[in-house]
Amino acid sequence: MIKTIRGLIKGTVIVSLIALSPLTLADTYELVIKNGRVIDPESGLDATRWLGISGGKIKEVSRIPIDGKKVIDATGLIVSPGFIDLHAHSQLLPSARLQAFDGVTTALELESGVLEVDAFYERIAKEGRPINYGASASWTMARAAVLDEASFKGIPGEALSIFSLPNWSTKLATRAQQEKIISLVERELDNGAIGIGIMTGYSPNSNRKEYYQLHKLAANHNVPTFNHIRYISSLEPKSSFEAYQELISVAASTGAHAHISHLNSTSLRDIEDVAELIRNAQKQGVNISVEAYPYSAGSTAIGSQLFRGNDWQKRLGGVSEGDFFYNGESLSSEAFRLLQDNNPTSVVVFNFLDPERKEGDLKYYDIAQLFPNGAVASDAMPLINSETGKLISGDTWPLPENAKTHPRSAGSYARFIRQFVKERKKLSLIEAINKMTLVPAKILEGSVEQMKFKGRIQEGYDADIVIFDLDEFTDRATFEKPALTSKGMNAVIVNGTMVIEGGVLIEDALPGQPIRRGRFNSN
Repeated sequence: MIKTIRGLIKGTVIVSLIALSPLTLADTYELVIKNGRVIDPESGLDATRWLGISGGKIKEVSRIPIDGKKVIDATGLIVSPGFIDLHAHSQLLPSARLQAFDGVTTALELESGVLEVDAFYERIAKEGRPINYGASASWTMARAAVLDEASFKGIPGEALSIFSLPNWSTKLATRAQQEKIISLVERELDNGAIGIGIMTGYSPNSNRKEYYQLHKLAANHNVPTFNHIRYISSLEPKSSFEAYQELISVAASTGAHAHISHLNSTSLRDIEDVAELIRNAQKQGVNISVEAYPYSAGSTAIGSQLFRGNDWQKRLGGVSEGDFFYNGESLSSEAFRLLQDNNPTSVVVFNFLDPERKEGDLKYYDIAQLFPNGAVASDAMPLINSETGKLISGDTWPLPENAKTHPRSAGSYARFIRQFVKERKKLSLIEAINKMTLVPAKILEGSVEQMKFKGRIQEGYDADIVIFDLDEFTDRATFEKPALTSKGMNAVIVNGTMVIEGGVLIEDALPGQPIRRGRFNSN
């Protein structure tokens, strides 16, 4: 009896020692987020939780307090997976910082893509990024390399240079040239490109067989294509509806995953018919995904084929040169033509819908934004110094007063939540966050292993997390002042490292990792 009691006492002492021993230090995390309203769209979690983070991963999602070397008090704040942007042309450091204030923790250049993928990733890794980055293989640049004998160096923002070249956007390719183009794109896939960026809208007269071959290549490599459709027009022939029929046809016949870039700006006022066409194709098993940015104004280079030909204004819904803005100022017809002739790479903004003044346009706007399982994406454009006309790059922060871009580059995600959750109440917060996190992660995770670990707040997943005040979170960027940061973003954590803390950028925090396929995958 005495031995038994002694054994119990000894066991109790051992248990007590274990409870107080250094072993428990394993439960002291590098970072703890306490008492926040944690939202995880995949599990449906929307409740107060404590998060334990170590080694760049979420190690614990707890109902009770846990210990951390550093603790963030998120009481009264939203704790969400970081937002994933599938469509960010602004792959330069200042732009990445600007997007971080909008809650973006992963920004990918997929619609345009890049050529010389190795060089692209090497350049960014050397400079560092606060958020994750990556790119697809660029068909347009491959086309320019073959038809214009252009050379590229994998420099972010380099794609704008192709608008000064004459052949890639206007000429048919011979069979031999098509084979060279496809070969260049495949080389980039072998070098870890995330998919194939296909901007047929900028080369509407390009070969249809070439378009088909690109989707065959994508299917063979199990990667998505990211499509700017061939036509943008409400008029037939060569209408948006016709272009979407082409996309659905090649996706169905090859089995490729075809992703639609900016459903809103390519559908114009035909969005009702286009949306029905896409939904019915999806019901038939065609692998199509979509995205849209929450603005009714687009932006691209003024030398684009979109603005060429005798009837381009009618095709874009009756726009005129006066609907275009350059560096925040309206263009006259004469200024438009001079800029187009002399500086075709200049980035302009133009209205394709007018929800505030034109009856029915708000309905068209909503159809694209609220498309079932559609992603929110920014189509973020590079920052340009309006005085010099040069891209703003390097370790530039804060941004200069003359920084110009489309406001979607700064405020897309805050704007989406403001419009559709807070003001118009079209979505619940978890539904909106789903479109900004889990949906884009799932679009990519079938081909990019890393994306299986993003877009969620669950144990074992990447610690890409944003913390914001729902009441305060809003976009501030305007067309006059497009580089203003979003307001209300309290903290941004990328791969477990604080990038924004207390609403302030940590300028030397560069934890962004490359998102890349194959042997380059870090997970």
